[in-house]
Amino acid sequence: MPISINPMMMRQIIMDHYEHPHNKRTPTNDKYLKINMNSESCIDNIDVFLLVENGIVKDCCFDGIGCTISTASTSIMTDLVIGKTIEEAYNIIDNYRKMIHEDEFDDELLEEAIVFINTSKQASRIKCATIGWNGLNELLDESKGDKHE
Repeated sequence: MPISINPMMMRQIIMDHYEHPHNKRTPTNDKYLKINMNSESCIDNIDVFLLVENGIVKDCCFDGIGCTISTASTSIMTDLVIGKTIEEAYNIIDNYRKMIHEDEFDDELLEEAIVFINTSKQASRIKCATIGWNGLNELLDESKGDKHE
């Protein structure tokens, strides 16, 4: 494991973000881009919202119903991208995906998202751990008017 974090601490971070998610709200400003993400295999049905101004993520939030993993990972994701450039946000998403799929990644860039490092060991949880991130990626594409993979 690239950082020294024990399994109990990882569980605690996940539970804290599930029980007290950051940036969980529906914005009232119509300048936000919005995407609905849902899963047929889980209860996850969340809306992800993104506000980009001058190439900077000014705000990222979400609302809806999600399991522990999707709620916690999306909460952490919003914390990581607010204030970042679009390219920095893409880089964070790319590193998160690399971690999920057991490729080399920058653990310092992911901060608390590192708690999902073992997700690949439970294949059924990969969609839960990435649903918000995939929504954000699509919104970033929309904000730029193109497609980024």
